[in-house]
Amino acid sequence: MSLRTKLKKVLPSISITEQEALDAGDVWLEGSIYQGKPDFSALRDVPAATLSADEQAFLDGPVKELLGMIDDSVIQNGIHLPNDILEFLKKERFFSLIIPKSFGGLEFSPYANSTIVGTIATKSSAVAVTVMVPNSLGPGELLLHFGTQEQQAHYLPRLANGTDIPCFALTSPEAGSDAGGIPDVGKVTKGMYNGEEVLGLEITWDKRYITLAPIATVLGLAFKVVDPDGLLGGKENLGITCALIPKEHPGVELGNRHDPMGIRFYNGTTRGNKVFVPMDFVIGGQKNIGRGWQMLVSCLGAGRGISLPALGVSTAQVAFKSASEYAAVREQFGLAIGQFEGIQEKLADIAGKTYLQEAMRVLTTEGLGMGLKPSVVTAIAKYHMTELGRDVLDSAMDIQAGKAIQNGPQNTLASGYVAQPIAITVEGANILTRNLMIFGQGVMRCHPYLQSMVESIHSEDKGADKEFNGILRKTIGYSTANSLRALRLGVLPFTASANSDLPEVRDYEKAVHKLSAK
Repeated sequence: MSLRTKLKKVLPSISITEQEALDAGDVWLEGSIYQGKPDFSALRDVPAATLSADEQAFLDGPVKELLGMIDDSVIQNGIHLPNDILEFLKKERFFSLIIPKSFGGLEFSPYANSTIVGTIATKSSAVAVTVMVPNSLGPGELLLHFGTQEQQAHYLPRLANGTDIPCFALTSPEAGSDAGGIPDVGKVTKGMYNGEEVLGLEITWDKRYITLAPIATVLGLAFKVVDPDGLLGGKENLGITCALIPKEHPGVELGNRHDPMGIRFYNGTTRGNKVFVPMDFVIGGQKNIGRGWQMLVSCLGAGRGISLPALGVSTAQVAFKSASEYAAVREQFGLAIGQFEGIQEKLADIAGKTYLQEAMRVLTTEGLGMGLKPSVVTAIAKYHMTELGRDVLDSAMDIQAGKAIQNGPQNTLASGYVAQPIAITVEGANILTRNLMIFGQGVMRCHPYLQSMVESIHSEDKGADKEFNGILRKTIGYSTANSLRALRLGVLPFTASANSDLPEVRDYEKAVHKLSAK
């Protein structure tokens, strides 16, 4: 029995859903880091982030006006987002940051999108999330990439001007991180629509934790499609599919609002029992039945790299400003507390991590602005920026001590502190993001031979053993070379290369080379 055959018996097979997730997105700067040889020349070639005249005008105009309208203590002491704020968001097209101008949208860059969301988050997490969700993974993004011309022409202008408010329902009580395990099912059948019998889907679903569901007018829905009667002429289980269903469609239930940590953005449930929809409701039409998971994972990377990192860095920036000012004016034992070493240590940690987060935000959004979909990089950004945001908030709370734990209009930390677990959890809980995406997907996509080795192990071709042995030899040679390089850099650290024009940067480049080789 060959080594490949033995491995095939113990190595779990990769499902189509898992393979689509692994294949999603592009490999970017992280590829060279995972391979042990960081490409700093590629990093230096990334263009500097800038705002266009329209983007800057939007920040100086509507965004600034919105900040003046927000009183987060009033929002948090209420139940609903104030109606004047919601109407302002619609009127000024805050929900259209990613929609092309040809459909009435603003068509801003990922960097501008991130900057706008982050700026709003400095005043209110609830308002920032309300703006963030329509401009992240959801009906707008999916329609742009996969919708039919008729769907785009109907929905995108309505989403841009706020006539329609979207939500997207994926998570169910039984399936959270394992989104591929959703139990919601649509059966291919015939039914009546607008007085005619048409081919469509009879869908039953039960979803929870859906942001904007209580106020949404159009529901994006993910579910599995089955065709037991063979009406489409193919297999019975057709896979995950995405559809757009208007709120007023018979049988659609939106409501039962959740209370996410007391932060007043809208989040709730949606249900439907044997709701018939025509094939025209499927995003992209009937041909896209079964392509839902591929559609979702191809778009998720972009949203994950914009919205939540923006929330993380804005939280850190507010905490940095608040803690620094407090340390300067608060006196104990006859001195400003900022003069004590313990406080200085915390402030230094806050400053360094805030700088790191802003640099990561800018770099990630610039990659997205170049047209890339670097799924591993965006996972790294989401995970580390939300975790660093949590660290910064903890330190800022320690500095402000008693003041930080008293709610009120002058408490600048409490709302962000309470909201931080939300950022940690959504769009891929951080434990999942770290283990499955950063390490799992990162290694599979960035290692030069691992993915092809796994494919050869599961191959049924007659020449699979020969192919596997060739890949194995290359892998051993590659690993040996990396190990020797790591040993050399460990014993002779001065041999690490650095090509930066800035002397103060070269030591960091050398350090990254040594760490990457390990």
